[in-house]
Amino acid sequence: MTLRPAVSERDHSAGRDDAPLTLVEYGDYQCPHCAVADPVVRAVQRALGDDLRFVFRNFPLTEMHPAAEPAAEFAESAATQGKFWEVHDAIFAWSRESGPESLDLEAFEAIAVQLKLDPRRIDEDVTGHRHLEHIKNDFNSGVRSGVNGTPTFFINGQRHDGPPTVAALTQALKAALAG
Repeated sequence: MTLRPAVSERDHSAGRDDAPLTLVEYGDYQCPHCAVADPVVRAVQRALGDDLRFVFRNFPLTEMHPAAEPAAEFAESAATQGKFWEVHDAIFAWSRESGPESLDLEAFEAIAVQLKLDPRRIDEDVTGHRHLEHIKNDFNSGVRSGVNGTPTFFINGQRHDGPPTVAALTQALKAALAG
């Protein structure tokens, strides 16, 4: 399976744009497996350093995870304040500590206060669904790319079907770099 569309400036990415490796994750902020995979991705980023660019795309599974879409809207709103990755990490940390079912507007408010975000702007963005089109575009790109669950990873545009462990992802990324 191939990533569609390719990574572009519309994506949230961490790392060099010209890195030889790109790891894309389709994730759901209320998915417990995504919360577990988040520190795995951080470890892989540390291990590969400047060789890796990491991209996160929203894939909220709203029927199973009703808070996934509002959480994605919260993260997208934080991006307009320059704090996408801080909120991304904080949402997953909250989920790991308090359980994914604890994600709600109160959790978002607590995270917003902790990260010194403009709470009025966050509230207006989330309740007004200002970033829903971006989230739906991410979701639809996942569907076109064959994503059917979260987390789903792509390495240099090709789906990674191995386990989302530090060892498996690092090995697959190093293999892509070598060849």
